[in-house]
Amino acid sequence: MKAITISSIMLATALLVTGCHKAENKDGMGPAQSAGKAIDDAGAKAAAESKEAAANANAAAQQAGENAKAAADRAGDKMQQAGAEVKQESHEAAQNVKEGAKDATAATGRGLERAGEKMQQAGK
Repeated sequence: MKAITISSIMLATALLVTGCHKAENKDGMGPAQSAGKAIDDAGAKAAAESKEAAANANAAAQQAGENAKAAADRAGDKMQQAGAEVKQESHEAAQNVKEGAKDATAATGRGLERAGEKMQQAGK
């Protein structure tokens, strides 16, 4: 419907511009020929603008896709780095727990040993 309306408007405009009288221009075209040429020229211009707009939209979509891929790659790299850091920190925490347990066991053993010595001394 829009194409029909635009074509009708272009035809009416071309007729108004060229007028309904015999051509006085150098190319010898009559009013109908001038109107047809004006419509053809307007159609060619619209087609060229549409192609250019489609090319621009395609380029923008391609750039957006590349930007999204780059962002996803960066996010993936950061997640891998964070995972490696968590793994290292977990390993260190486990080592600290082992050392803490070892120290606590040793301290408990020393305390029991002293308590045993005191009991022996008290029994003499």
